[in-house]
Amino acid sequence: MKSIHVQARTLPEAWETAVRRCWEEGARFRTQYDKPGDPPSRDVACLIHVAEPFAEPRIHKAFPGGLDDLEVYRAEVLYGVHDHWIAPAEGKWEYTYHERLFAYKAPGVEKPIDQIAGVVRLLKETPHTRRAQAVTWQAWKDLGIHDPACLQRMWFRVEEGEGGGPGRLNLAIHIRSNDAFKAAFMNMYAFTELQKEAARELGVGPGEYLHVADSFHIYGSYFAEFEGFLGMIARRPDRYFTTEFARPIFEDGVRRVLAEADLPADKRLRMEQRLAELAGG
Repeated sequence: MKSIHVQARTLPEAWETAVRRCWEEGARFRTQYDKPGDPPSRDVACLIHVAEPFAEPRIHKAFPGGLDDLEVYRAEVLYGVHDHWIAPAEGKWEYTYHERLFAYKAPGVEKPIDQIAGVVRLLKETPHTRRAQAVTWQAWKDLGIHDPACLQRMWFRVEEGEGGGPGRLNLAIHIRSNDAFKAAFMNMYAFTELQKEAARELGVGPGEYLHVADSFHIYGSYFAEFEGFLGMIARRPDRYFTTEFARPIFEDGVRRVLAEADLPADKRLRMEQRLAELAGG
């Protein structure tokens, strides 16, 4: 087992450094998803500390996926636009992060628990509390399902400003298993967007971000694609996008969700609001 500690100022810089070090320093582990002939994954335990997660440029050009995909994923995590796809008995999704964070269903508790609302309430009462966390793991389910939750918990804390100035909301997340190349950047981006929304509700600024992964890995089946990524970052100094550049493509992602015939009415309204927010700058 190997471990790494990455400190960086911006989100894309932190992700790029972490995924590159995973490739260079990772231990070799087989996985439950390997196909015959796949080489073992490269795997590290890692702590990624981003000092200014909202500093621009904020998006890496080479994360696997499009900017419209990034906006759709953001909407899934923050708004639950695809929570209605949860239907394990029909072979569909077994959970979403939004469902686990905003509508947690605990045994013996009739009403789902909005953990993020609870976090905000706790922090309004006592900004420096160490109890403001939301969890996703449901042991009575996740020990036996095919695709258990990777994100485990989010821990929030308000840090007072120097000299009595405005505070800021820091976020630490703990994820048990994290696809370093294919998923981690989108995870980090969406989780920090949730951080920003919670900070807004609290009337403070968004602060630093810590991303802790027990298994931060690159699957053997991705090695050829990942070598292409390494070639790109070696050749190009301009590897990042600003949020302003991405805005029109984010709008395309919102329109993609709005075009879904089965989108619930409340989610449609929220995405229409999001489109107006993006169009307004």
